[in-house]
Amino acid sequence: MLLDTYGRIATDLRVSLTDRCNLRCTYCMPEEGLQWLGKPDLLTDDEIVRMVRIAVTLLGVKDVRFTGGEPLLRPGVVGIVERCAALEPRPRMSLTTNGIGLARTAVALRDAGLNRVNVSLDTLRPDVFQTLTRRKRHDDVIRGLEAAHAAGLTPVKVNTVLMRGVNDDEAPELLQWALDHGYELRFIEQMPLDAQHGWQRDDMVTADEILTSLGSRFTLTPEPDAARGHAPAERWLVDGGPARVGVIASVTRPFCRACDRTRLTADGQIRNCLFAREESDLRGPLRDGAGDEEMAELWKKAMWGKKAGSGLDDPAAFEQPERPMSAIGG
Repeated sequence: MLLDTYGRIATDLRVSLTDRCNLRCTYCMPEEGLQWLGKPDLLTDDEIVRMVRIAVTLLGVKDVRFTGGEPLLRPGVVGIVERCAALEPRPRMSLTTNGIGLARTAVALRDAGLNRVNVSLDTLRPDVFQTLTRRKRHDDVIRGLEAAHAAGLTPVKVNTVLMRGVNDDEAPELLQWALDHGYELRFIEQMPLDAQHGWQRDDMVTADEILTSLGSRFTLTPEPDAARGHAPAERWLVDGGPARVGVIASVTRPFCRACDRTRLTADGQIRNCLFAREESDLRGPLRDGAGDEEMAELWKKAMWGKKAGSGLDDPAAFEQPERPMSAIGG
């Protein structure tokens, strides 16, 4: 098991397939983009599948989420999913994407064994989308969502970040749209993971503000804590249910005590926390010929040192990670 000193067991693996992205979201990276990892630095398809196999067969991982950057930019993504779906025991598999490539890949991903998708969409307004992402791709995301739903990659979850003065007035409109289309909406507090290190706590739209805005149009009933489990999102029934809306309040309501995640970056580093400032290299031993059992022991050692929390609850002491979200994996 991937156990830490606080008794938490990691059963959820986030695998970053690439640090590249075809959007330039203002809360993630600068307009000119970033210096991408070189191909020799990236894990190969075979190396990714091997790491997932070690996690699933030797370390008790049950859920695998493929992330990026934008994971659909990885040429071998469908093959990676298919090979991981053949593992015993078979992990539950999902993918977090900006949705731009989903219209052409949703059916192939489903046939390969993917269970569901999370799609990032922060606005229903094409002009605001262009302001936030610096790209005119709103229609592509909408088509991607429709394709994922039609392919049965459900529940299709939509991740939304509200930015003050940009799209913070859209919360009720977004929820009504998600209800109308059968998507499960989750609002995410803006996190200090931008490459520019420009995040300011006072500028962030908080979970309480989001819930107040939603409450102006809907009746929200909290789900019992037991229904949440290890999920990062607190969830509410909308107008009595069964539809739900979630809020991931990483900053104002940290959920570190229930964290069950471990992360593998695209260049083969293990991160035991999204906000960690340290990483453990597994790419080196992997390429130096380490066996599966040795790799598993190194992974367990990396997770054993996990801190009690992210530190976000202590503004005076918190230090933002050097790597941005696109390089870490969501």
